[in-house]
Amino acid sequence: MPNRGEKEMNEQAILRRNEFEKWMLNKKQGNGRPYAPKTISDYAVALAGAAKKLKEASALETTNMFEIGEYDRYVKVKAIITTAEGFEEIDRKARTQDFTQGLKFYKEFLEDKEHAAMTESARSNSSEEAYHDKNIILYGPPGTGKTYHTVIYAVAMIENKPLQDIVEEAGADGGYEQVKTRYDKYKAAGQIVFTTFHQSYGYEEFMEGIKPVMANAEETGADSGDISYKIEPGIFKRFCEKAGEPIVAADNDYGIREEPVIWKVSLGDSKDKGVIKRYCYEHGMIRLGWDEYGENVNEATVYANGGKGVINAFVNEMQQGDIVLVLKDEKHIGAIGVVAGDYEWREDLDSYKRTRKVNWLLKGDDVNINVVEMNGGVKLTLSSVYRLHRVTLNNVLSILQEHQAALPQSVARENPNNYVFIIDEVNRGNISKIFGELITLIEPSKRLGMREATSLQLPYSGELFGVPNNVYLLATMNTADRSIARLDTALRRRFAFAEMMPRPQLLSSLQIDGTGLDLEKMLDMINRRIEALYDREHMLGHAYFLGLKNEPTLEKLGQLFEHAVIPLLQEYFYDDYEKIRLVLGDNRKADERDRFITEVAINANDLFGSGGDRYADERKTYRINAEAFKREEAYRGIYENRSAANAAVQP
Repeated sequence: MPNRGEKEMNEQAILRRNEFEKWMLNKKQGNGRPYAPKTISDYAVALAGAAKKLKEASALETTNMFEIGEYDRYVKVKAIITTAEGFEEIDRKARTQDFTQGLKFYKEFLEDKEHAAMTESARSNSSEEAYHDKNIILYGPPGTGKTYHTVIYAVAMIENKPLQDIVEEAGADGGYEQVKTRYDKYKAAGQIVFTTFHQSYGYEEFMEGIKPVMANAEETGADSGDISYKIEPGIFKRFCEKAGEPIVAADNDYGIREEPVIWKVSLGDSKDKGVIKRYCYEHGMIRLGWDEYGENVNEATVYANGGKGVINAFVNEMQQGDIVLVLKDEKHIGAIGVVAGDYEWREDLDSYKRTRKVNWLLKGDDVNINVVEMNGGVKLTLSSVYRLHRVTLNNVLSILQEHQAALPQSVARENPNNYVFIIDEVNRGNISKIFGELITLIEPSKRLGMREATSLQLPYSGELFGVPNNVYLLATMNTADRSIARLDTALRRRFAFAEMMPRPQLLSSLQIDGTGLDLEKMLDMINRRIEALYDREHMLGHAYFLGLKNEPTLEKLGQLFEHAVIPLLQEYFYDDYEKIRLVLGDNRKADERDRFITEVAINANDLFGSGGDRYADERKTYRINAEAFKREEAYRGIYENRSAANAAVQP
């Protein structure tokens, strides 16, 4: 009978196996689809007993991998297993990759468990959790620093730090410049994308659409200059594809570079009956023709027989570490390889002397993989070499996995980086039109990798699409354009909201040269009056006045009032100058020179002659007083209530 220690170990192994199988249910293949329950079960069976078939099994501390719960300990055991004699025979005899794949995923499982334990420990020792909503809208009146704060929010999201930490850093002397520098670095790396919605913005720009292009004669066989149409991914779809791409290890054994380009290549033609293709497979290379142009081509080369674009792609654009898919027919490929060398001219070959070394990952007469769906429904053309823009590294890794040629985990791993997509003026766009089916996919619980992960088929390309869990949506909206109450209901349900209101206190230290003006009090009084006469969503933001820090003059303040404040108030109150005067305190100013808006009485008899007062009785017109913009007392009168003024001017 097993002793108590062995029994407890067996029970732990059973529990760990159940945890592993549940963990696998949430994993996604490279194409976004979940693993089948039978596949998961097969992996678990192999992990529990396949190691017994090794000749060195007796040297292992256990042949049941589920008895190992520590990551470092498992890595050592796995290294012994994968280098043992007969390891590859286990999967070869079973005609599966269950053991190899199971070992890989169990390593990921233990790594995730260890990371979760460390994270929980860190949270228990921290007073604030570095958590951010996946979708958030910064909303408020104009000039409240919403766009400014997108920089702070985006950096906090990408670095997975508490927002308050970055806010405090940005508030320190020179701190915002340091945060902005990091923001620009992330933007250059493609982790941040900024776009602005407008009335004509649509689904085609955001997700995908059909666009006309000038036909390339070498790729399509059409006459040069003909118009053709192709499905183009939109800005958000491209962003999500980048966020979902795995990270390639710099030192991987297969030589795949960090962001490989996927190329389609044709080897030989129908006349050679596959001789060149077989030679390339046997000798680890790809070959290109047009030998008549010689080894080196340049601007002086006359491409009488075509091939200029193809040769340039093969010689100059293709790089070591790129991936090549070999054409079998217009729908299928027959091999996958990694470019392993620079361009070479092989004089010893009879034809097709332009060559590059290739490390083949998958090849053979029986390999026949349909790639039309992953290529956006577009068939492959006869052009010898061209870039496959729609096919991703995830697609390639998925093919390799499905055909029992999966690369080890050391080649690629899940992208650990966070990505932030910023939408400025989100309320100016037609949300239903722009987002389409994406309105469901952006829900945090529906993201790829989550328990309720959802993918939908896109209408143009027919591709399955889901939003990666490492993508954050950060938007801004101006409440003066449209209040939250009138925002698309579906969008409101899926976004958190952070209100950004005017902060007059940020102007407390601003001193206008040669004056004693209190800008904090001035802005506060303006906004209190706007709120009373209109609403709080149309207040005036503090950001309008922050430019005075660099030029703290009365002249600059006058320019702000003349060209920003007054026009904004005219828009708010639809040229109701009585209300504008109330906001600016003009009705309480004793000296008419200090009033920004002055009244001009209408003399109807002068305008229309005798009896004109019947048509313009007691009417007034208003004029903007340019003199007031130059006077300190005009601004002081906004917030100061002087008894002399009250006695002199009717409210």
